[in-house]
Amino acid sequence: MHRPIHVHITMNKYKLYKLISKNADLKTERHPMLDKNRFMKFLMAFMWLYYAAILLFMGVVMAMGMRNSYNGVAAFHVFDGGVLWVLICDFWFRFGLQETPAQNAQPYALLPIRRSFLMNVYLTRSGFALGNLYWGFMLVPFALIAIAVPLGWGATIGWLLGWWLLLVANGYAYLFCRALILKHLAWLLLPIAVHGALIAIMLVPDKNPLDMPQTLFMYGFLKWELWPFLCVGALIAVLYLANYKLQLGMVYDEVGKKEEKEIKHATQFNFLNRYGKLGEYLKLEVKQRMRNKTVKMSFYVGLGFMILLSGLMYFTDIYDNLDFMRSFICLYNYIVLGMMTLITIMCYEGNYIDGLMSRRESILQLLTAKYYFNVLLLFIPPIILLPLMIIGKMSVWMNVGYFFFTAGVIYPAFFQMAVYNNNTLPMNTKITSKQGNTTQQIFSTVIFFIPLGLERAATALLGEPWGYVFLAALGIVGIATHHYWLRNVYKRFMARRYKNMEGFRASRNS
Repeated sequence: MHRPIHVHITMNKYKLYKLISKNADLKTERHPMLDKNRFMKFLMAFMWLYYAAILLFMGVVMAMGMRNSYNGVAAFHVFDGGVLWVLICDFWFRFGLQETPAQNAQPYALLPIRRSFLMNVYLTRSGFALGNLYWGFMLVPFALIAIAVPLGWGATIGWLLGWWLLLVANGYAYLFCRALILKHLAWLLLPIAVHGALIAIMLVPDKNPLDMPQTLFMYGFLKWELWPFLCVGALIAVLYLANYKLQLGMVYDEVGKKEEKEIKHATQFNFLNRYGKLGEYLKLEVKQRMRNKTVKMSFYVGLGFMILLSGLMYFTDIYDNLDFMRSFICLYNYIVLGMMTLITIMCYEGNYIDGLMSRRESILQLLTAKYYFNVLLLFIPPIILLPLMIIGKMSVWMNVGYFFFTAGVIYPAFFQMAVYNNNTLPMNTKITSKQGNTTQQIFSTVIFFIPLGLERAATALLGEPWGYVFLAALGIVGIATHHYWLRNVYKRFMARRYKNMEGFRASRNS
């Protein structure tokens, strides 16, 4: 008598799962920035294929290069000794690309759907996400060359299945840490401490003590032994349950707007009053980073990564012979604090855009204040990089070149986003907040390659320090003409003001 009712409920849950999954798949496809911009669709596809091609190339080269390079040791044994390196890279690559289940579940939180069911849906989807297969572009060609030929298809499938399970577990570990970090920035120290300890264990001793355990563990997958599958399966189950408990509670707190309020002394910054309206907007920039949770956390995360990368270069010698990484770390230090807010320029102001538009040329003064404030932030990187310059690991001329190039070339490129950004970002929401759209994430990735390529070309053609002098000269031109290009951005923004304001209003409470 009760069986048909049970089946009906089960079918409803299944249909609901399909509906939520369909909505999640359509979320990216129907994003306003992509729906109206064919170039961004092309750029997304190009970058996806570009990195896939790099991984494919790496898989083939490593399989062939490791085959006869380690005194007869099988190539897959050599590769398996670096499992932790791949997992650490995979963990940090997920930042900015993968949303937490709490973020995805928030739009349904007020509907008559059990939040426990929503959390299970998104955690399950996270486990089976295609992103967990992206490393397959490197792993599959490696396995076909290094494992399939000598050991057959059974061993190849077991090895690849083991890798997939490890990446799923790594994805759940990332989701757990990301949720904690969004709750309080201090939790960023957890993955830094764990990964830092693992890297130290692998690099400091003359012989890596984790090499053999990693190799034996992965060899168990290859031989289809039960124990490694059970170990990873148990780890996935524990991480799944931990994510479920943590993120479900955090969604309840956020939907209910549970907040702890303190009465704090309000800093007035009266010394900026002498600059009139420009000073008021400079105050706004400072107060955003002091009072608003989302903006403040972004600033601290950027500052933390600057110190981490610089400290890694200072205390170790892993980048001493890598000119590209030296240039990358220098550029990253100069660009990251500005990129955190300028890539989403005007998105936070979307919360009060109607008030800004009520005064003539207030937007121009706001853009000018943003530029001056971010240029002032460029004096932080030389302080952090000073120890590296003192010991000779970082060129002074490189710092001079990137300082002016960032202020006069990269920042003007970021400011172009003010014309097209039309999605409001919340300033105080921690867990379910939107963190920018795909267009902004791709642009922030691409912006790294152009300066590095230009620097490599300039130093190759002109030599040092003249290559860096050339970068500085380009930046000085941009700085000297900032009034002109800022006014150009302002005029283009005003030409699109009604379209942008419509987007800000529509996304303000979404």
